[in-house]
Amino acid sequence: MQVSRFIKRALLCSRINQTQTALFISPFSTSSEDMQASRSAVGFIGLGNMGGYMAKNLLQNGYPIVVNDVYPEATAEIHELGGEVVETPAEVAEKVDRIVTMLPSSPNVLEVYNGPNGILGKVKKGCLLIDSSTIDPYVSQEVAALAEKHGATFMDAPVSGGVKAAKEASLTFMVGGKSEEFKAAEELLRHMGKNIVHTGPVGTGQTAKICNNMMLAISMIGVSESMNLGMRLGLDAKILAGILNTSSGRSWASEVYNPVPGVLEGVPSSNNYKGGFATALMTKDLGLAQNAATTTKSPIPMGSLAHQLYRILCNKGYAMKDFSSVYEYLKDEGSS
Repeated sequence: MQVSRFIKRALLCSRINQTQTALFISPFSTSSEDMQASRSAVGFIGLGNMGGYMAKNLLQNGYPIVVNDVYPEATAEIHELGGEVVETPAEVAEKVDRIVTMLPSSPNVLEVYNGPNGILGKVKKGCLLIDSSTIDPYVSQEVAALAEKHGATFMDAPVSGGVKAAKEASLTFMVGGKSEEFKAAEELLRHMGKNIVHTGPVGTGQTAKICNNMMLAISMIGVSESMNLGMRLGLDAKILAGILNTSSGRSWASEVYNPVPGVLEGVPSSNNYKGGFATALMTKDLGLAQNAATTTKSPIPMGSLAHQLYRILCNKGYAMKDFSSVYEYLKDEGSS
């Protein structure tokens, strides 16, 4: 009788514990696969204006991260938030099976992936490599071929939306790569962006990005010229911007990222053109578009003019200012 009662009590306690465990877990988890994914560390290389926020968003969504940047000060905040900091891209590759890179240019990407201390020297077989830099599409294809030789998968996934979207995890990702790998990339990228678009094979993400940035540069110049002209003719900047943004001249450059100081809060033009997307980087992207146009024999007269103007800006001391500083240059040039 005593043994029987003991067994009954044990069974009852077991059922209570199972019920309590189920009640505890169910509000916070959707599946064992999601839980496992959240525990799997992600590598992140390149913690600049965009990459820093992207990495923080991964941390805030439960991903342990292992980071590297050429500037030690860039890793300080991530370290304080719990991220692991290592000295080389190769060390990142040794520790994780998913890596995101966010780098300034094609040479930087080649160095980080295939340099002496690069990712591919230590990459694990089956590792997913996602490059969110904006680079030459042919370089993306070159790195993808090298990664495949090491048993890894490379996808190009450049972004659009700027620093604000990186901070708010509302970026658009243009993802080039094998369709069967897209779902795995999307699972990770959805924690850093709202729009994740599969554009086709490796390199097509970069193609979409350089076309987008060429259009952005052209429209930013157009907005700057129009705002400068209207203000010289006596229109108030905010009134003019309001008219443009409810008329056929409306654009992202006028409505969301207006280049005139004081028209909008929280954009680089109202912070002495600090932060945001540097003029030097826009010039680099326009150069990529120019090279692609030459290769494909595509006429881009407005893109070529925009490239020329942004090169002038770099030579005039605007290289590290946000690309919307083209307004400041045009305003000052007309006054001299």
